[in-house]
Amino acid sequence: MSKFWSAFVHGLVPYVPGEQPKIANLVKLNTNENPYGPSPRALAAMQAELNDSLRLYPDPNSDLLKQAIADYYGIEKACVFVGNGSDEVLAHVFHGLLRHDKPILFPDITYSFYPVYCGLYGVASRQVPLTESFEIDLEQYPEDNGGIIFPNPNAPTGVPLPLSAIEALLRRNTESVVVVDEAYVDFGAETAVGLVARHPNLLVTQTLSKSRSLAGLRVGLAIGQPALIEALERIKNSFNSYPLGRMAIVGAAAAFVDRDHFGQTCRAVIESREALVVELDGLGFEVLPSAANFVFATLPGTDAGWLAQQLRERGVIVRHFRLPRIDQFLRITIGAPEQNAALVTALQAIVG
Repeated sequence: MSKFWSAFVHGLVPYVPGEQPKIANLVKLNTNENPYGPSPRALAAMQAELNDSLRLYPDPNSDLLKQAIADYYGIEKACVFVGNGSDEVLAHVFHGLLRHDKPILFPDITYSFYPVYCGLYGVASRQVPLTESFEIDLEQYPEDNGGIIFPNPNAPTGVPLPLSAIEALLRRNTESVVVVDEAYVDFGAETAVGLVARHPNLLVTQTLSKSRSLAGLRVGLAIGQPALIEALERIKNSFNSYPLGRMAIVGAAAAFVDRDHFGQTCRAVIESREALVVELDGLGFEVLPSAANFVFATLPGTDAGWLAQQLRERGVIVRHFRLPRIDQFLRITIGAPEQNAALVTALQAIVG
């Protein structure tokens, strides 16, 4: 059937999402889902929206949600864009803000959707190597570029950048857009949202999938000055005027209002992460410093692919990337305490 494809489809290399196996009693630590449920206020808001109004289209501008985000960060609603998961938001960013004559820059080890978007939208790119300690060094990002994008903290390493390094980059890189992808920022890194007012070329993207436990709802956002947001709105309204349904709009808005649940959840994940790092250290693992809801760990002298397979045989799934420089690391999602305990027990049986 490929004879019916458009010519460019043959050259695409799609993103490969984390496995979602349908196996009972599985300890699933491979896709960075939050082990704790969504805000009760978010669930109540969605249940209340489950009525006859579903026959009507949702608000194409998602004003309720944009206002909730604006209120949370103390910014103007005109500085907020929302979409169907941060992946869709990032797609619009690549299409609307990063497609220029000069190549964009991003780390060589980072979110693997970035090169996929480059292929999809014809964006030239250049990868900047992480340091030997797997840190992003923004001093190595030259000013002559078509844009810069990186996660903070980085994925899949979990290593964060200080806000001072991002601001230093913005001071010297003023002629292209800088995108800070903050999918995991709430687990220990500093958000760059506070820099938006001073830097018209800064765009910050976030998701509700991780820290707000709404991966199944598909809600993402971007924050930037209105000129950048207008570009994204133009792309969105040329692609899909209704990216968020009624349930997503009210549920996500309520999640931003419920600060107590959000704070409790983040603290619980952080505490579990630090406890797991101690356990992994005790088993001989080397663990990169993480500000995310996962850790990136290697066990010297033990093949990571073999270790991932041994864990799987014991009902524990983690993520293994068969990529240069990181093929001996495992990315392990922070689960609930009992899931983390099951992981440690399995590791003790394998390597203890």
